Amino acid sequence: MPHLLAWITFLPLLAGVVLLALSATVGLPERLFRALGLAAALATFALTLVLWRGFDVTSPGYQFVEWLPWMPEWGIHWFVGIDGISLLLVVLTAFLVPIVLVASWNDVTRSLRSFVFFMLFLETGMLGTFVSLNLFQFYVFWEVMLVPMYFIIGIWGGPRRVYAAVKFFLFTMVGSLLMLVAILAVYYIHYEQQGAGAVLNFDLVRAPGSLRPALLDTVIPLAGEAIWWQTQPWLFLGFALAFGIKVPMVPFHTWLPDAHVEAPTAGSVILAGVLLKMGTYGFVRFAMPLFPVASVQFAPVILALALIGILYGALVAMVQSDVKKLVAYSSVAHLGFVMLGMFAFEVQGLEGSVLQMVNHGLSTGALFLLVGMLYERRHTRQLADFGGIAKPMPVFAALFVIVAMSSVGLPALNGFVGEFLILLGAFRARPAFAVPAAFGVVLAAAYLLWAVRRMLFGPVERPENRALIDLGLREKLVMVALVVPIVWIGVYPETFLVRIRPAVIDVLHTMEARSARVASSPEAPAGRSFTARPGPLVREVGEQAARLSAPPSAEARP
Repeated sequence: MPHLLAWITFLPLLAGVVLLALSATVGLPERLFRALGLAAALATFALTLVLWRGFDVTSPGYQFVEWLPWMPEWGIHWFVGIDGISLLLVVLTAFLVPIVLVASWNDVTRSLRSFVFFMLFLETGMLGTFVSLNLFQFYVFWEVMLVPMYFIIGIWGGPRRVYAAVKFFLFTMVGSLLMLVAILAVYYIHYEQQGAGAVLNFDLVRAPGSLRPALLDTVIPLAGEAIWWQTQPWLFLGFALAFGIKVPMVPFHTWLPDAHVEAPTAGSVILAGVLLKMGTYGFVRFAMPLFPVASVQFAPVILALALIGILYGALVAMVQSDVKKLVAYSSVAHLGFVMLGMFAFEVQGLEGSVLQMVNHGLSTGALFLLVGMLYERRHTRQLADFGGIAKPMPVFAALFVIVAMSSVGLPALNGFVGEFLILLGAFRARPAFAVPAAFGVVLAAAYLLWAVRRMLFGPVERPENRALIDLGLREKLVMVALVVPIVWIGVYPETFLVRIRPAVIDVLHTMEARSARVASSPEAPAGRSFTARPGPLVREVGEQAARLSAPPSAEARP
């Protein structure tokens, strides 16, 4: 199918605009509007399955590449493509949006047309972020995503929804402005290095068949080699602050609990399931390849913040009385593990981090859905208001236990695979950070098992809990749709790892190659280079691991 990524990216927004136009002209009923919006989201997911099926698992380069001139005189093009990393996040995004539309069938009744439109608009922004290979285009999608999420929290959220929406918007906007300055600086350095007849270009890699140098062909100076704002450490900081706020990393995490608690259930699921991954994805797609030496220099700081996030998030989650806030703080801890695996610069650690992005989206998204389903029945999220609800709601209890155990990292469920690979890579490269991080797994078991015991087991003391009704058919279907991939990844993770692994090796290879170019430049101080650690890969991917010593290429592969 030609222009498959363009269809996947813009189909939700196009459907939303058409539905709004029909609603304004012919008075489309709200129920039909919602059903057609769901159909558009399902169609988008179906297209991502075509993408999944057609993806070549042996290729480490970008696939389904599309390149069209947009504002060519400024180096701005429609340039999209996917590798194994972005493939999983694109499929996850397209999978979760119809899930939340179905799950919020009875939850959202006010301004329903606007809600569906903003969800479809948000989906386009998220998908565009994951497929963009032009840095200006990436920034546009990154910023566009803020608008619908702001309204989803601010209109359909809880009592403090306006405060939470504004806080989310301001935190993200500050980081985005810093990243914009860094993007323009990289753009300027790239232009200056091309010399006479330079062609402006925001493309991260070369388009297929193109001789036009891309940003990854640019040697970013080290500290002391150029004006401070043109050097790797400062430019890396511009990107890292934007991505770190989005993750969120401690100490930039304070917007997250407010946003999660006040957002409607659908907003919380998308926020945890997809939006937070835009920060971790930004690190691995842009910050690490563009600034490999600075990434290594800042790795101890980032690893320390990741470790603090793991332990702090778990400890704060243990003392929460609001179950939704407990899940929110668990996200801080889980994404600390993702950052730990990424900045260990190990193949296994980075593999685990990418897989854990998907795992967190599924498990934490499922937890938020279950909390939302319970809130619809009891209109409270206080742990003290529950107890013994496994008796009136056995299906709910069984699903909650499965999802909680996946978040803990129980073997045969998805969380175990991701955390195991992350800790394996971290122990090889950074044991001083890995050992205390492993204690975070114990803390996760403590706060989740404590929540499970208080909510589900024991005597039913409150009369309101005796009258609780178990999940209906619609709710069961939604949860089964999430539990299936949770078990699938836990039992047979190679389905996903085989797609991630070539892309991960390619990222580390690019970092090593670009670091070598910087280290070999006449102005570079001695001893500053990056060495990727492939680790003990299985026999089948030995040839891919050997690519770490092959000549580098930044060109996208069609």
